[in-house]
Amino acid sequence: MSDYAALSVLLVDPNQSMRANLRNMLSQAGITSIDDAVSAGTAIRQINKKSYDVILCEYDLGSGAGDSGQDGQQLLEDLRHHKLIVPWTIFIMLTSEGVYSKVIGAAELTPTDYVLKPFTVDALLQRVRKAVDRREVFMRAYQMIELGNLRKAIAECVTGEEKNPRYAADFARLRAELLSQLGDLAEAERVYQLLLMTKPIAWAHLGLARCQFGQQKYVEAQSTLQELLNHNTQYMAAYDLLARTHQALGQQEAAKKILEDAVAISPNMVHRLRHLGDVAFETGDVGVAEKAFKQVVAKAKYSEFRNPEDHVRLVKTLVKKGDANQASGVIRDMERSLRASANVDACRAIASGLLQEMMGNLSGAANELTNAVNAVGASRGLSTDLKIGLVHSCLNIKLDQQASDLMLNLMNDTESGVSMDDAVQVFEKAGRHDLAEGMGEQIKHQVDELIAHAAEQRGQGDLRAAVDTLSAALRKAPGNMSLLPAAASAMLKQLDDLGWEAPLAEQCQFLLERMRRLDPDHPTLETLMAQYQHTQRKYGISVVA
Repeated sequence: MSDYAALSVLLVDPNQSMRANLRNMLSQAGITSIDDAVSAGTAIRQINKKSYDVILCEYDLGSGAGDSGQDGQQLLEDLRHHKLIVPWTIFIMLTSEGVYSKVIGAAELTPTDYVLKPFTVDALLQRVRKAVDRREVFMRAYQMIELGNLRKAIAECVTGEEKNPRYAADFARLRAELLSQLGDLAEAERVYQLLLMTKPIAWAHLGLARCQFGQQKYVEAQSTLQELLNHNTQYMAAYDLLARTHQALGQQEAAKKILEDAVAISPNMVHRLRHLGDVAFETGDVGVAEKAFKQVVAKAKYSEFRNPEDHVRLVKTLVKKGDANQASGVIRDMERSLRASANVDACRAIASGLLQEMMGNLSGAANELTNAVNAVGASRGLSTDLKIGLVHSCLNIKLDQQASDLMLNLMNDTESGVSMDDAVQVFEKAGRHDLAEGMGEQIKHQVDELIAHAAEQRGQGDLRAAVDTLSAALRKAPGNMSLLPAAASAMLKQLDDLGWEAPLAEQCQFLLERMRRLDPDHPTLETLMAQYQHTQRKYGISVVA
């Protein structure tokens, strides 16, 4: 982009004179579309109203009105986590040399660039031009990503690598990330390995470990991450993934130790503190969990995205500790400081139910938890973990119907990720085999109805609708051996009659592989595999032996 006058810029700085200086510097490059924000909160409200090409953000937002607890790094965490900015938004941090040494050392949520104070107009504009020029090189790939055409974006990355050798590694990185999004982890892993053959790159090591983790190659991921941290002791994202790897291997204490080490190096990341609190709670280390969750609640206080679930986590920890006074105080703080909403109502009722149960008031606990179940029905965005925790709380005080209804709703929520097997396991682990059996029967009945409905749609020639129906059923029961062949058969029929679609073909192949793993002697497997290969040949798709 050669016309920098077309850029839109947001200045985030509590100092009015600094904003005026920045505005003057940018105007010398012909940039006039400039908005101001004095704090993280006002920046988020501005970004919610319009998108910006460039965000110039002061690291120290300490004097910002109303949210003095957030710095520029925490603002960037909120923007990235809540996807308020697209990956190609240019975010440049303005900071002093002393702060920069701390921030860059932790390699945490890296902005596009840093500009150290004091700086000249030429130094600032040079950084902006460099970032804009780089973005222009990647723009065709970015446009395909924005359109949702990730395959085309990957092809643009391949072309970009050939045309722009100086950005070859960056294009390869983007290509690997897109492959990972598409679920092609093996190919993404290969891209990272090829990069690492040329030189050791920290982000490539991390990407490789993520691919290994996603393929459940946990021991390999552990080894890759350990090698990365041996050479980059402050590469924080590696600590996070290493902790999750230890958890996947059942090594909770090791995961807690990794997270404690990470928090000691970089103490301000809310998501890591929350993770540490969760792991510490699971291992029974109430002291560490309490400290972590208190920090989460305190740090999130100044965020536009305060999550009432953090208060529930803290109350749950204090209840386990037996500290009714502090738990009551946290609930009062939740009522006083959070805006009224169904989410807050649900979390307040859950926390109050936990406290009432601890104090032996079971009727009061039952009333609160019943209110929580009702509020959850009207809520949006509450986590699956919170809802499953509510199921357990209901079971503890014999609210069987509420527990069953809530679990069935989770099963029918496509976003929850809760399968039939997950739902049954919750009741089995709670020692309620009777409820597990009842839940299994309800789900089986639902799946049978969906299979019958899909067969009717297929008979009427609506192949896409049949595939959609069976895909919904698969989310409820991904290992159902009546459902898997029905879904694969419907997908193959659509591919054969309506044309080859790579994403659908990949999904079908995945289902056939799942069938092979679960029942290699299934009577329809060989026929379905032969049909898949026949359809490949029909459309000229190469068949790998």
